[in-house]
Amino acid sequence: MRAIDRLASRVHIAESGCWEWTGALNHGGYGTFLVDGRRMGAHRAAYLLHVGSIPDGLDLDHLCRVRHCVNPAHLEPVTRSENLRRGVGVGKWHTALETCPEGHPYDDSNTYHDARGWRGCRACRSEASRRYRARRAAA
Repeated sequence: MRAIDRLASRVHIAESGCWEWTGALNHGGYGTFLVDGRRMGAHRAAYLLHVGSIPDGLDLDHLCRVRHCVNPAHLEPVTRSENLRRGVGVGKWHTALETCPEGHPYDDSNTYHDARGWRGCRACRSEASRRYRARRAAA
């Protein structure tokens, strides 16, 4: 059976327009699907099969806010930081924090963003680097 047909067999179309995934869900509530021997998010598989490739470095944002929705019309490729900014839950909670766990401020001078869009504390990173260099020197 073709992947697109297997995908369609695990979808229930809701009145909201969401294509609700009826297959297996991961611990985060997202559907999982096997394509060419590789397990991936069912929403990613639906996007790949119906729309095309997902641009490098981008996540798919569920515009409907339903994690188990696989409707490609409800998915938009965005940066990780944009996806977190728009979201709810842990990601949204983290972006609302004003200080790191050590109490340093998340301000322009003390905040960096990595390649995935995650933010971090410069002061904590500097301290971790200092400890690492000290361990290396002692070895």
